[in-house]
Amino acid sequence: MVAISTALSAQHGLLIRNRTAFENARKITAIIFDKTGTLTEGAFGVTRISTHSAAYSEQDILQLAASLEQNSEHPIAEGIVKHAKAQGLALQEVTDFQSLTSRGIRGKIAGKEVFVVSPNYLKDNNIALPENVLSDAAETIVFVLVEGRLAGFIALADRLRETSASAVDAFHEDGVKVVMATGDNKQVAESVKRQLGLNDVYAEVLPHQKVEIVERLQKQGEFVAMTGDGVNDAPALARADVGIAVGSGTDVAAETADIILVNSDPQDILRLVRFGKATYRKMVQNLFWATAYNLVTIPLAAGIFYPHLMISPAFGAVLMSVSTIVVALNAQLLRRSLK
Repeated sequence: MVAISTALSAQHGLLIRNRTAFENARKITAIIFDKTGTLTEGAFGVTRISTHSAAYSEQDILQLAASLEQNSEHPIAEGIVKHAKAQGLALQEVTDFQSLTSRGIRGKIAGKEVFVVSPNYLKDNNIALPENVLSDAAETIVFVLVEGRLAGFIALADRLRETSASAVDAFHEDGVKVVMATGDNKQVAESVKRQLGLNDVYAEVLPHQKVEIVERLQKQGEFVAMTGDGVNDAPALARADVGIAVGSGTDVAAETADIILVNSDPQDILRLVRFGKATYRKMVQNLFWATAYNLVTIPLAAGIFYPHLMISPAFGAVLMSVSTIVVALNAQLLRRSLK
């Protein structure tokens, strides 16, 4: 098991934390992906900024959001801060910073309470969405509120990984159902579903809803793997039959998961599943060979068919050595599954 884990880690960026996780990988029949950083690159770029109040310009909206987001490690935050710095905007000091689970962040800037939040926060607080918020592009939208009033919004886009489509196709070929559960809006989720050919998507979900999705699939008889990178994914990672954390994610996700995906590449998960199945096949083949050998040679050596047929102890020892060599050579063929 140590050799297998080392080989997988060295060649394909997988850190397997326990033997059970590797053994369970071959049983996976459904896998749930969080979107950002796994199926997508997780490198958000600002596509447009819109104001909803005459008191604030587009630069004001960007500066407020970036100032607040500089305290966050989320890929969306990195995209906003990077764009603000590229525009030469100075980030302001933030006090009373607070993370709102699956909703956004808040803090005080120049004595005013500022929020950078998701569409769900607006729905929960009965704040109407701006008419120009929707577009045909697969964008993630964050809204900027000042003193409880909508000041504007920022739209960002995240590119799909080049390997995502081929990985999803390969999972389907192997009979594995591929599902996406994301806190992002339905439009983005449906766009990703169309591009990758996913079996199903769940949009605008909270941490406890991701757990419910895992449990629902388990009740349907699926052996479920969950892949995620954030604190919000940790409960679902723990509940899944196999939890897979993205290496670039949070420490909480990594500590909860059974397997850590160092390079954040879904192809590595595919290799793990296929290698697990190949290992099991080799175990069955070697068990069959060893059993067949003993069923034939032990009766012969014991003289059951004497005097018509019998093998000498020396010849039996040679056959035992041959059996060991055959099993060892068959096991070595597993290296092909690592390629």
